[in-house]
Amino acid sequence: MSASERLRQIRIGGLVPRHVAVIMDGNGRWARQRGLPRHAGHKAGMRSVREAIEGAIEAGVEVLTLFAFSTENWQRPRPEISALMGLLRLYAHREKAELREQGVEVHVLGDLDQLDRGTRRAVDDIVRSTAGGDRLRLNLMISYSGREEILRACRRLAEEVATGARAAADVDEEAFEAHLFTAGVPDPDLLIRTSGEVRVSNFLLWQLAYTEMYITPVLWPDFDREELFEAILDFQRRERRFGRVSAV
Repeated sequence: MSASERLRQIRIGGLVPRHVAVIMDGNGRWARQRGLPRHAGHKAGMRSVREAIEGAIEAGVEVLTLFAFSTENWQRPRPEISALMGLLRLYAHREKAELREQGVEVHVLGDLDQLDRGTRRAVDDIVRSTAGGDRLRLNLMISYSGREEILRACRRLAEEVATGARAAADVDEEAFEAHLFTAGVPDPDLLIRTSGEVRVSNFLLWQLAYTEMYITPVLWPDFDREELFEAILDFQRRERRFGRVSAV
């Protein structure tokens, strides 16, 4: 089935996930299979980012969240980290004009204080350049940890209670979510993980409570809009109960 036919089926199906999150996995394996250095896999994966963005716009997705770099990734060899930061700077410089024209508003979320000065400037620039885009919100999760995000929210709520700005009895889900990086963004309806691995890898631990998961063996550099459309079609075939029992 072609991409256009899959897109037609999506529109017939009606319900499109409002928020799609993606764990982009398999760059290293893709490179190793071709006898290439790991950074070549990361570079090849940039094409898949564009495919995912354009496919999300075509399908009518409102929010696309990509797990680009985790806090654990800082433990990788320095040359690989340098290559990844270089690719992030290149992406921000090369894609910002196109993303702005497409109506994509970029948000970069995570512990950005760990970024070097040049990378931080590039990140701030793409966020500033795309502000106001109204077709798709793109969240790039950089230096991100789901556990650390939860701890960060807990610390901020504890400070509010300690200073009297909030009563302990008023700490509820809404108050907690207001302190997450994703404050104001709906939880993901669909999580896609490439490369066949079946785990969430410390990604959006709070937000994924009722998210549908789609695991594909496709390595990230081979992921394209056809794969995205197939994941959305699979989502449309599911019954989402959110812990409730369906009516008989």
